[in-house]
Amino acid sequence: MPFLNLIDQLLTRGLRVTMAVTTNNLHLLQPLLSAYPSSLQTLPLDHHENTDPSRNWLFANARATYDLHSPVLLKFFQSHPSPPVAIISDFFLGWTNQLASQLGVPRIVFSPSPSCALSVYYSLWRELPHKDDPNDDDKDFVVSFPNVPNSPAYSVDQLPDYYIAYKEGNADSEFYRDCELGNVASWGVLLNSFTELERVYIDHLKEVHGGDRVWAVGPVHRGSQVVNSGEKSSESTLELMTWLDECSTSSVVFVSFGSWVTLTDEQVSELAEALEQSGVHFVWRVNGVHKGNNTGGECEVMPDGFRERVADRGFVTKGWVPQVEILSHPAVGSFLTHCGWSSVVEAVTEGVMMLTWPMSADQFINAKLLVEELGVAVRLREGTQTIPESGEMARILAESLDPNMPERARVKRLSEAALEAVKDGSSKRDLDELVKQLGQLKK
Repeated sequence: MPFLNLIDQLLTRGLRVTMAVTTNNLHLLQPLLSAYPSSLQTLPLDHHENTDPSRNWLFANARATYDLHSPVLLKFFQSHPSPPVAIISDFFLGWTNQLASQLGVPRIVFSPSPSCALSVYYSLWRELPHKDDPNDDDKDFVVSFPNVPNSPAYSVDQLPDYYIAYKEGNADSEFYRDCELGNVASWGVLLNSFTELERVYIDHLKEVHGGDRVWAVGPVHRGSQVVNSGEKSSESTLELMTWLDECSTSSVVFVSFGSWVTLTDEQVSELAEALEQSGVHFVWRVNGVHKGNNTGGECEVMPDGFRERVADRGFVTKGWVPQVEILSHPAVGSFLTHCGWSSVVEAVTEGVMMLTWPMSADQFINAKLLVEELGVAVRLREGTQTIPESGEMARILAESLDPNMPERARVKRLSEAALEAVKDGSSKRDLDELVKQLGQLKK
């Protein structure tokens, strides 16, 4: 949704936008199409997904997307009487930088990750740090980034899966690396972040890109008037919000690991036991079937009798929930999260302290920023395979609702900065400057 939130704000400022989107996602644009019928056009693209198990899913799909969509986009630009003057594309579409060069227009990266993670990625794909022995599967191997602010270091299993999967000389791997380097070479970068949250890393990206064309315009969901989640409120959602209305201020822990993470049976069991031992009120959003679940059940399976034992203080729900609405509810006091960046931005904006359990992608980098640099979160656990100890988790869950937690005061200050940034501060200025520069491009 952040990309659609951004498009909403560009349209609000009077720009005309052509949205290239796969047919299976066209329905997500309906609110924008209804609100901006004359200034938003769509360019439907065929949907393709690699099903060859011998190829890395991300690498193969990057190549397939290029092969399928690049000719269509090229033809569109070359045949259009008044083609777009710039390309704004997702971080995972780095190949569009080559297309933009071919067309003679600037390409701007929209990053779903923060500037601290982007700084690490840039260094990672340019330098290609690796172990001396490629057959050594030691997951404690540490990669340092001395050229990134604060010189962070991560064990190899905390780096993105797609970097770990990279094989020098492999066609799919090399194509994907070229895509990543295309991001580094792009004309500019857009971030769903704000200066007060990541100043040192945003400044670093400006140095990397050799100018000021790095725009931190977040939190983008706060400046968007039209776009919502794309989901309709259900009876279960109304029931959930009513349940929260009956809870005391800052008395509820919200537990959600996003749409892509599914806990193993052992992790579910330990987390359930921790929530039961802690005595806290909680909302737990559970996910769908996972590889570790052989029961044929429809979701992460709760231990027998768990729901009944916590019925007076726990709300367990499956599937989509209105996360921003939940985080903004006065009853919610802390948020157990996988540290996906959209979730982080939403929590910071609503002033909710976090308990971190990063799993993959940029999440370890995000968690490090939250816990060690900003001090707005407490580390709970990390990794997809870790089996947490329920007693220790129960203690941290209970303590997270303590009104005197210093993390709570810090995140409240950052929340104020986030709201000011989009109202009349750095994010508004960056977005206005972006629109100004786009308006000055030759048509």
